[in-house]
Amino acid sequence: MTNADTPTASSNGFHTVRVIHLATVAAIGGFLFGFDTAVINGAVTAMQSDFGMGGTLTGFVVSSALLGCMVGAYLAGRLADRIGRVRVMLLAAVMFTVSAIGSGLAFGPVDMIVWRVVGGLGVGAASVIAPAYIAEISPAEIRGRMGSLQQLAIVTGIFVALLSDFAIAGAAGGSGQVLGLGLEAWRWMFLTEVVAALAYGTLAATIPESPRYLVRIGQEGQARTVLSTILRTGVDTRIREIKRTITQEARASFADLKKPGGGLLPIVWIGIALSVFQQFVGINVIFYYSSLLWQSVGFTEEDALLQTVITSVTNIVVTLVAIALVDKIGRRLLLLIGSAGMTVSLGVMAVVFSQARIVDGAPDLTDSAGLTALVAANSFVVFFGATWGPVVWVLLGEMFNNTIRGTALGLAAAAQWLANFAVSTSFPDMADIGLWFAYGFYTLCAFLSLIFVVKFVPETKGVELEDMA
Repeated sequence: MTNADTPTASSNGFHTVRVIHLATVAAIGGFLFGFDTAVINGAVTAMQSDFGMGGTLTGFVVSSALLGCMVGAYLAGRLADRIGRVRVMLLAAVMFTVSAIGSGLAFGPVDMIVWRVVGGLGVGAASVIAPAYIAEISPAEIRGRMGSLQQLAIVTGIFVALLSDFAIAGAAGGSGQVLGLGLEAWRWMFLTEVVAALAYGTLAATIPESPRYLVRIGQEGQARTVLSTILRTGVDTRIREIKRTITQEARASFADLKKPGGGLLPIVWIGIALSVFQQFVGINVIFYYSSLLWQSVGFTEEDALLQTVITSVTNIVVTLVAIALVDKIGRRLLLLIGSAGMTVSLGVMAVVFSQARIVDGAPDLTDSAGLTALVAANSFVVFFGATWGPVVWVLLGEMFNNTIRGTALGLAAAAQWLANFAVSTSFPDMADIGLWFAYGFYTLCAFLSLIFVVKFVPETKGVELEDMA
């Protein structure tokens, strides 16, 4: 193994298997991110009945996790700059474990909210630390593909949560039936997360700290050792590049995100806007409220659940497409394709529902209109899953310079969770006006995202992190 000063741009310049190993361990946080946010779908009906909750309280129990996500994301970036990336992963694993056990054994809605918020803190932390760590250990040539593992892990976590909910409920004969140890099936849905959380914590303890963080705190020798396991050549050159952008005394704060004359740096605003647009196109409406859509086009409740699982599988497949393309055609082009495709597919859904008859307060679609809505909804998932889903996480992990990365990523991720909360909680009221109105709003946001990318989003393909503005 050599420490030659001239790095090569070829794949021979780094240990691919080692990079994939480190990125995969970090991305397990994304798996728990997806699992934790989706697992409540199968439990909510039985939990509502057991706790005697009304609709409003049930909605808050479900959405309270998103508030925890926002706080966790807001704080995780700064915490990662102070105690390191790996320690934040371990802290997130602890919060996932505590939340899973607490939720599975909850006595009522009050403590369930507490456990959901704790889990949300872990999700928020994982949503920041995984893309940051992956970007910092990945060579520029494959950084996009490695960064996309975060989204692949998220959608896989969603799929596994939905599948495990379905299997546990089936084994018990219903989510409200006792399955084992005197606990109802819905409680076991939460408890299954303990296995993944413990695996995440155990594996995170085996990976090295980010070399950029190590240089930042003055442990240059350790940083060189870590880089030597990743790079075949150019370790000394990379250390000098990192030192060029990081001073040992510098410690990021929110003041670093501001321009000299006041206001946030333009690149920070771009990160926030990317996060908000990713949510304002309404992707989580498809996952959180999909049964309403499918039943409105004639599906039974059982078929609607099956369609949700199929949609989650589709999301996994198209994320693999993004992994194959992101380092070949670049981030901007993928976002542009996604924005255009989402605008058309969402627009079709808005038009279809605007023409639907209203029967007993719900849209009644003809067979042809229902099929059109079904195809349009799945097309939307395809365009999102292959572009904006993974690419935004890639960009957030790499677009900020070394000095502000953790803090800026935390702020952008917090904005994403706040936008998620806003979209998720506003959809029922928008749907009361009409599904055409809700999907019309998402269509407008998708179109605005296209204009935003054209005007403001930089291409980061192949650019080393040390060269980010």
